[in-house]
Amino acid sequence: MPDILTSRFLFGPGPSNCYPEAMAALAYPVLGHLDPVFIERLDHTCEGLRTVWGTSNARTLPLSATGSGGMEAAFVNTVSDGDVAVIAVNGLFGARMCEVARRCGATVVRVDHEWGQPVDADRVLSAHPNPKVIAAVHAETSVGVLSDIAALGAGKGDALLITDAVTSIGGLELLADDWGIDVGYAGTQKCLGVPPGLSPFTVSDRAFERRVKDPRSWYLDIGLLGGYVGAASGARTYHHTAPVTMIAGLEAALDRILAEGLENVQARHRAAGAALQHGLQDMGLELFAAEGSRLPSLTTVKVPDGVNSAAVRAYLLENFSMEIGSGVGEFADTVWRIGMMGPNANSASVTLVLGALKEAIAKA
Repeated sequence: MPDILTSRFLFGPGPSNCYPEAMAALAYPVLGHLDPVFIERLDHTCEGLRTVWGTSNARTLPLSATGSGGMEAAFVNTVSDGDVAVIAVNGLFGARMCEVARRCGATVVRVDHEWGQPVDADRVLSAHPNPKVIAAVHAETSVGVLSDIAALGAGKGDALLITDAVTSIGGLELLADDWGIDVGYAGTQKCLGVPPGLSPFTVSDRAFERRVKDPRSWYLDIGLLGGYVGAASGARTYHHTAPVTMIAGLEAALDRILAEGLENVQARHRAAGAALQHGLQDMGLELFAAEGSRLPSLTTVKVPDGVNSAAVRAYLLENFSMEIGSGVGEFADTVWRIGMMGPNANSASVTLVLGALKEAIAKA
């Protein structure tokens, strides 16, 4: 039987280590999902999510699903048979968007990019004259690349803009209203510093008015979910039993982030990412993502020639109780992914990772 108290330094692509305030809140007494105290907690959580999303959208809520569930909710509510979806692909999660949209019946126009490069907004915007939706990943976790969502929003025309912000929300600048994001989804387990299980989700009034009225998914129907979080007029409507304990953890983490100051938290993530990337280069390692578009929260670094990627990661786990991630797809054995997210985004974490990785490369 595994040790239930095993603790790790989680420096992979997610989940990250959690804010202590979030973990403490998971021990709060369980409340009913329609209890007035819980409804107040849910409302407070939704308000905090509006702040980290940079939006005033009424329909901003924690979906009872992981980030992949948020992705599915984004497409199932916006596209159906024959609708054109232009999707930027510069990594695994852009490719996953294509598959989700296809299963919703959309005609997918896939705009491929070299992995490790940011999304080219001009290519995406010119891929089709009249798409129903345009979709892209803000912070592509698989390759450690940050893309310019504002450029897509500025040129989207009549299309709805769907954005994956799983690895940026709570740690990087994110301005849904200013950038023209119509539907955004994220996850709790990265910069927000909360265990996985919820998907922070936001929908503009424009997107809600043009939503699929009878989507393929009952559970993810934003028209029904909006009534539960108070976005519709009248009394709250029961939809499903909300994960009350997870929402308490998210509320506590949001309060902690906003108490530090969102700009300060973002600056902390930028500083940690820059220090890690400079330190890796000082060790003679080569970064994978394009210079100028590297994620502060998730760094991709090339495995040196002659070094066994899996052996290094196993050494870190056994000797330092430390997790870093492998690459994905064709880069599974040639790239490491190292996260500096949530409470881990600090100088002490950078020093620990650099020292441990240097030893592991030498001894594994």
